[in-house]
Amino acid sequence: MGRNGTGVKQASETSIEITFIYRGKRCRERIKLKPTATNLIKAERHRHAILHAIENDLFDYETTFPDSKNIVKFNSSGDLTVQRYLNKWLEEKRPTISSSTYTGYKKTINVLIKEFGKTLLFDLSRQEVLKWVKTLSCSNKRLSNILSPFRCALADAKSDELIKDNPLEGLSYRRKERPKKTPIDPFNAEEQRMILAELSGQAKNLIEFAFWTGLRTSELVALEWSDIDLNRKTVTIIKALTQSANEAEAETTKTKSGIRDVKLLTPAINSLNNQKQFMSKKYPNIFLNPQTNKPWEGDAPIRKTVWIHALKRTTVRYRKPYQTRHTYASMMLSAGEPLAWVSNQLGHANVHYTAQKYATWIPDEHPEIGNKAVKKFAQTES
Repeated sequence: MGRNGTGVKQASETSIEITFIYRGKRCRERIKLKPTATNLIKAERHRHAILHAIENDLFDYETTFPDSKNIVKFNSSGDLTVQRYLNKWLEEKRPTISSSTYTGYKKTINVLIKEFGKTLLFDLSRQEVLKWVKTLSCSNKRLSNILSPFRCALADAKSDELIKDNPLEGLSYRRKERPKKTPIDPFNAEEQRMILAELSGQAKNLIEFAFWTGLRTSELVALEWSDIDLNRKTVTIIKALTQSANEAEAETTKTKSGIRDVKLLTPAINSLNNQKQFMSKKYPNIFLNPQTNKPWEGDAPIRKTVWIHALKRTTVRYRKPYQTRHTYASMMLSAGEPLAWVSNQLGHANVHYTAQKYATWIPDEHPEIGNKAVKKFAQTES
């Protein structure tokens, strides 16, 4: 119950917790006060004022505790809408998810609010959502990205006893569509030479390093000089920088297997040595935007700032910058480098995935296999 049964106790070095009963439910709220003897007495008085307001039906949860998670649970007007709940849910999720995930959720929730925002949370029905989903013309992946956070938010609403059941529990919807496959379309040696010939300085160093390490563009722009070990000839990949991330909030790589040490081959080391002249005392990043001499603000600007212009000046057929990663994989495999090693370099979850993805570039290691059986058992014409 708190300090000597007062409903007040120290919660941390900088806060005090108040406990009280409201609408039949035990509530715990924190006050940002150092738990000194004087402040604990102040907290007791504050709690008494809350109890008095509750007894006289004057208590407003949102006014008293504007940042509380319990606001939506005790919405005094009884008109908790989907819009209000989803906005509150997203802000509570924000500290636990990456910037890119938050940005994706935010866009999705804006779409949901546009359609269901005015609907009361407890009135939202499965049939209503499914009917709307069937009208959408987006891909199945987009449909999944819409339903997933919506379903998760409603599951939390159920856990918080805001609704009796989650109307979207187990709901998924997929329409028939032609399978889409992003083609793996690497650059050959001549095309690489032509592209690099049109680049200079930091831009050339960046793209050459990309060709010879197979890093994702989001991993390239997040690299720092401290990630390089020239004695071991490796670069440690532990983070990525997308458009939604920022310098102060480095995100982890795309997958857990993406955290890895990549061997630095001679062309990659050469590009790093050439890049040293552009090292900044202000920024730890290896590669800087040549137009601003500041760190790249995500991976997308590479295409607009460097890539498009370079390819326009050549006769090379346009492909996205991500094809530098496929180029690296195809070069390594077609040259006969071990599949398991290439898979690890790329940060794939397993060798099977790498083999399936780049099967075209894996040479036949034993072209004569099977011929012994032919010689022994095949019928030959006399």
